[in-house]
This record gives sequence, structure tokens and C-alpha cells, in this order.
Amino acid sequence: MHRDILHGARDGLPIGLGYFAVAFSLGITAKAAGLVPAQGFIASFLNHASAGEYALFSLIAANAAYWEVAMVICITNARYLLMSAALSQKFSPETPFFHRLLIGFGITDEIFGLGIAQKGWLSPAYMYSAFLVAELFWSSGTASGIIAGNILPANVVSALSVAIYGMFLAIIIPPARENRVVAGLVLVSFACSFAFSVLPLVSALSGGMKTIILTVAISAVGAVLFPVRDTKGGETA
Repeated sequence: MHRDILHGARDGLPIGLGYFAVAFSLGITAKAAGLVPAQGFIASFLNHASAGEYALFSLIAANAAYWEVAMVICITNARYLLMSAALSQKFSPETPFFHRLLIGFGITDEIFGLGIAQKGWLSPAYMYSAFLVAELFWSSGTASGIIAGNILPANVVSALSVAIYGMFLAIIIPPARENRVVAGLVLVSFACSFAFSVLPLVSALSGGMKTIILTVAISAVGAVLFPVRDTKGGETA
């Protein structure tokens, strides 16, 4: 177990360093939403997706209803349900359910990649260690961004807030360049988002409701029209 803990900490460290930079930008957004460092730290500790956390802070700033916040977070983090189910197959049948549950809570894209890449049965100690190291950097980055937002001049904070858009460009451009369907759906989402901001019937909706409608509608249409083929040549929505 001691070896697994050290191995997990070693693998989680470079992930955590990358998380810190992204979370720092999210902290600037959290500061604009009125959060204090402790609140930002807790929010990041409980929400492990950059897109989901950005949506969270944006909705808080817009005074969205609690159910809207919950719905958006569930939608943006839905992929982790699938990742957790897949990763659970990497544990020995004797692994207690509570270990699977807690490790499922700590799943991120990168932590999932670490787990899947391991040979043989996964050690809960390894997963806990990797997640906690990365998570502390993630949460600390958000808190640090809020602290910086409270200390730095307003024009510097405004400049730093632009970094969050760079983060999203870094997320969407690589897959869009590799897959024309993804690129098309990204463009459609931009166009629909703009349309929802100006059309009479929907422009009055809250930001959270617009996000929910567009996310569900565009992803559903994309799944129906462009299903992902499995390795056997069949189709899955």
C-alpha cells in the first residue's frame, strides 16, 4: 500500500501542476461571481471539470436558481458516469463498493487515463493518492485565483480573465480539427447561442436555462445524426 501511495502521488503531481494553471483562471471568474477563497476551494474540491466549474461560477454570477445550477452541472459532468462505470471493471471483484464509489467521485479525464493505463487490478490506494494530489492543486489554484483577483489591479484581473477563453479554445480546437462532425457541432452551438441571445421568445430566458436547452438539444441531435461506431462496426448513440 505504501508503494501504491507513492506511485499515485508521483503520477498525480504533473497532472496537479497543469490543473493549478487552469484553476487559477477559474478563480478569476469565481472572484467576479463574488466567491471568497474558501468557497472557491470547496467548489473546486466538489466539482472536477473545468467546463462544469466555469458554468457553476457563471450561473452564480447570474443569480441562477439552484435547480438550474444542479441541472447544468449534471449535464456537463455526465461523461464521468460512463468513465466511473468503465473504471470500476479495473478493480478486483473483492474491492468493497465504498472504494468504487469514492474513486468514482474523484474521476477526471486525466485520472481516468491513469487508471485505465495501469496493468492488472487497480489499487484503491494508488487512485486515492493520485486524485488527492491533483485535487489539492486544482482547489488551491481556484483559491489562489480569487486571492489574486482581490489583490491585483482591476485592469490586470480583466486581462487574466481572458485566459479562461484560451482554456476553452484549447479544449475545442484539437478535437474539432480531427473530426469534422465535432467542428460542425461547435459552430452550430455558437450560432444557436447567439440566436438565443437575440430571438424574442428565448432571449428572456435565464443563462442557465439557455445552457440546459442548447446542451441537451445539440448533443441529442448530434448523437442521432452522427452516432459513434463501435469497434465491431455497429452504431451507438
